[in-house]
Amino acid sequence: MNTMTRLLITAAAVAALAACAKKETVQPVEPIAPAPIAPTQPVSDGRYTPEDLDRDPCLVRRVVYFDFDQADIKSEFAQILGCHAKYLRDRPSARITLEGHADERGSREYNLGLGERRGNAVNGALVANGGSASQLTVVSYGEERPTCNDTNESCWSQNRRVEIVYTAR
Repeated sequence: MNTMTRLLITAAAVAALAACAKKETVQPVEPIAPAPIAPTQPVSDGRYTPEDLDRDPCLVRRVVYFDFDQADIKSEFAQILGCHAKYLRDRPSARITLEGHADERGSREYNLGLGERRGNAVNGALVANGGSASQLTVVSYGEERPTCNDTNESCWSQNRRVEIVYTAR
């Protein structure tokens, strides 16, 4: 091998070693920010607020349904009525109108009376759970304001109801 070849081989070896050499680059260390501190919230006293009427899963349910020709409250609505009664206790300025309804079967007079009995049943349940009678008004629409107009049991069952309408929050 001549000198020139040796020099080229040596230069290539040095270049290869230099390329394989581990290069350390110093990365700037970013300071670690302290965890954000959550703003302190006043502890809830457990009372309902007017905003809860639109967001609380219990309070947004405002219809009580009844069986045919009945004014007895079904057990499945007890929790809902308990929530609304608590709202009335928590908010003495709140007012509710209880709108009683019936399906199309029966005379107009009978259905007006049935709607009123249903409204009074819900009124009684709210008062029994701590609501004030002075916060409640009962009105009956009988069969005059149906939510469904078909002539079948599924539709009629939707019309046998009391709607809880807040007139003051």
